[in-house]
Amino acid sequence: MNTGLNEYILAIITCDLDKVKSGGCPVFLASDQEEKEKISLLLARILGGIVHDLENGIYFICKH
Repeated sequence: MNTGLNEYILAIITCDLDKVKSGGCPVFLASDQEEKEKISLLLARILGGIVHDLENGIYFICKH
């Protein structure tokens, strides 16, 4: 039986804080698209998660 946490969001990365409401995970603000991609990839490697693009200017990293 698995009692660990599965399928949860680790971080949200955006250039527009108006599209995100804070809640259960950290929100990282990037200055442009290039920085958003770099932050997302680095955090995914560090946290062991996967980057997903919502196609509205928001990336999130989750653990499956």
